[in-house]
Amino acid sequence: MSVIIFSLFTVKKVCNYKCQAFPSLSRLFYRYRDLAPQLVPLDYTNKPDVKLPYELIGSMPELKDNPFRQRIAEVFSADGEGNMTLDDFLDMFSVLSEMAPRDLKAYYAFKIYDFNDDDYICKLDLEKTVNKLTRNELTPEEVCLVCDKVIDEADQDNDGKLSLEDFQHMIVRAPDFLR
Repeated sequence: MSVIIFSLFTVKKVCNYKCQAFPSLSRLFYRYRDLAPQLVPLDYTNKPDVKLPYELIGSMPELKDNPFRQRIAEVFSADGEGNMTLDDFLDMFSVLSEMAPRDLKAYYAFKIYDFNDDDYICKLDLEKTVNKLTRNELTPEEVCLVCDKVIDEADQDNDGKLSLEDFQHMIVRAPDFLR
């Protein structure tokens, strides 16, 4: 939806015409533009090919203290390297919004924790996740113990890794996980 709106209208027209229906859309556009005003035009009617580098995205207050900031940017960026188009940026903030559906949040959390992009969360993915969450404060033995416990509890088909379905089932049992 965001691509269609910005490609058909200038930002000013969007603000004048759609602000009631999409009040946060124009705010997010200006957040994106404020990261690099020299790169991001006000007029998107000609579908400009603009990508903001990860260094700018990762420095945003919403992400800069998040241990997963680079992985979040990689997952939401079309290039997989964290460089974001406006559409990537809008998608990321839509999913991170409190109003996003729980299953959508779970899907993207799974993608973020799947560091090797094989559509499973294996023990190595879990180790990276635990180390990021604890800021490397656990011993390797403690990390291994946590990962083994997670796989033991959540791996419904006993294949030694978590599928999206396994992950979603685990999330249902931990309602505070995605808050």
